Amino acid sequence: MRALKLGLLLTGAWLGAPIGVAAYSVQEAILRVKPAVVLITTEVRGDVTLNCGRGPVAVTPAPYIETGTGWFVDGRGYVVTNAHVVDPAHRVPPWVTHELKKKAVDQACVEPQLKKRGLIQGQRPDIEESLRQASGALANAKLETQSQITVMLSNGVKLNAEVQKFSPPPSVDSTGKATPDSGRDLALLRVPEGIYPAIGLTTREVQIGDPVHILGFPGLLFSHELLNQNVTLEASATNGAVSGFKMDVINQDLIQTDAPAAHGNSGGPAITDDATLVGVMQFVSLSASGANVQGFNFLIPARDVGKFLQGTEVTKPGESKFNPIWAAGVELLLAQRYKAALVKITEANQLVPNLTDVKHSLALAREKVKNPPPEPFPWALATLGVTLVSVGVYGGMWGKRWWKNRFRVTPTQVIGFIERGLNPVLLDVRTKTDFETSPLKLPGSTRLAPEEAERAPINFEPEQMIITYCTSPEEQQSARVAQILRQRGFKTIRILKGGLGGWTNARLPVEAKSALPSVGLELYKNLSLGDIERRRFKQGDVIFKEGADAHDEAYVIHAGAVEIRRNFDGVERVVNRIGEGEPLGDMALFRKGTRSATAVAAEDVELLVIKEERLEWLIRNRPQLALELLKRLSNLVVATDQERAHAGGVR
Repeated sequence: MRALKLGLLLTGAWLGAPIGVAAYSVQEAILRVKPAVVLITTEVRGDVTLNCGRGPVAVTPAPYIETGTGWFVDGRGYVVTNAHVVDPAHRVPPWVTHELKKKAVDQACVEPQLKKRGLIQGQRPDIEESLRQASGALANAKLETQSQITVMLSNGVKLNAEVQKFSPPPSVDSTGKATPDSGRDLALLRVPEGIYPAIGLTTREVQIGDPVHILGFPGLLFSHELLNQNVTLEASATNGAVSGFKMDVINQDLIQTDAPAAHGNSGGPAITDDATLVGVMQFVSLSASGANVQGFNFLIPARDVGKFLQGTEVTKPGESKFNPIWAAGVELLLAQRYKAALVKITEANQLVPNLTDVKHSLALAREKVKNPPPEPFPWALATLGVTLVSVGVYGGMWGKRWWKNRFRVTPTQVIGFIERGLNPVLLDVRTKTDFETSPLKLPGSTRLAPEEAERAPINFEPEQMIITYCTSPEEQQSARVAQILRQRGFKTIRILKGGLGGWTNARLPVEAKSALPSVGLELYKNLSLGDIERRRFKQGDVIFKEGADAHDEAYVIHAGAVEIRRNFDGVERVVNRIGEGEPLGDMALFRKGTRSATAVAAEDVELLVIKEERLEWLIRNRPQLALELLKRLSNLVVATDQERAHAGGVR
């Protein structure tokens, strides 16, 4: 009821205030640009020659395929997308070739052996891995690749594309400096000459609160069991607003928006209500569990797209013979001038046949011409009534949303409280499972198990500011405990928006619940514990042996301790013992070699598995982690030198 009253108050204030009219309605803005949005498919095929022990064989594994979004910037056939969408086919990075070789080894060496044993792939992973290793085919496999980039319009027409200009994604080296090939993460593609829709660039400065509509092909729709395959033809649109301005890892401008996005939206256009581009979708934010965190998505500004296009054939972004005809048809259709709309939309359909939105609009115009709506009708009064009701309902919804969030604070606001001397108490109310899984907590926080919130003694003054945090969806545990504490008489209770994941995403300091080394602390801050592979070993189990293949894996010791042993003149000696939070097996990946020592579980051990490509990404994109790893390796080199010097003195 309070939320409804607040909504009506907000409605009254809105009706009494001056109204800023957008250039177009949301529907019209999206309809104007949507035909220009295309599906980008990157495909890398390969012919692999390998030897499974029975002589060379040629194998053609399943291709590597990646999808993203693009948009025509010039009606003659120029498309813009993210560089990382087409990078697998344009530069064919090592991780793509490795994936193709691995598929070929499975196809030629592993699957035949599984079939002989009456097994199917995935039934016995341990046997599959032993067969891969026994074949030895991966190391000597020869690969010849063929790459292709395809642009598909909403009418199903597929066009081969060539990269005309390429600015790589941003990356940094171990010192935090931009690598030589860092760029703006943009690519300009060329498809065969023709007439196509196009989207122009905004010419005004973007402001906080400006409407944003992201168009694209989110990958989750392609695998949705309740949708048919036609979802690949039509772009989806999500709505939001400009919520901030940030900078990327190499200090390039970004626009933050709360418009939802997902994997597959990369490279897609983000437009405003004047149907011009404000930015190109680049990346989303992930929670500590690896799930998408909506409300924190980032765009490459339109002015940077304009700079990228300098020196290319695209001198007038948004120019197209199709655009003015289609725009006139949309305007007439929404104005209910159906006969005139039918003429223009038919003309647009002749220029570029059977685009999905053009077909829908054409069918609607024909239906309205054949069966016109009844007249007269008091449309103005009806519209006013519907508007008032809608405003009241939406005002109530916004009021309800405000009511829900009135006690929530962002990590930045918490820092502000501390700087103002309010000294808030940070209360960790995660569930028992969540608390035991993660070794991290907010600095100086106090633990309160949520099930004990009603009866546990709390030695704080009633006026003390208390901020609860958790890792539950929508801060459910924090909200429940906050309500209980208010009932117990505490007056200033707040909820940390985003919980522990929001705090770490804001790059604010955390501390370990136990004595973790600094490198371990950085590793945990950057790992998604919810979906990372874990392995457990009993005391005395051999984790890996000296001279063994690294299998592209390193580890973090999550629990327990590990002895490092080396063989000296036939005698195995313990050279080190490492514990929780320490990396294990990373040096073999850095050296691209075999294991330099044997690792044995000194007690029951749980390890977190980090794949080589993930470790390399972390080192390139997380400067503090790279620095801690460098310090650790430096200390290890010094310790080894001292040990050798001491051994020489003894002899």
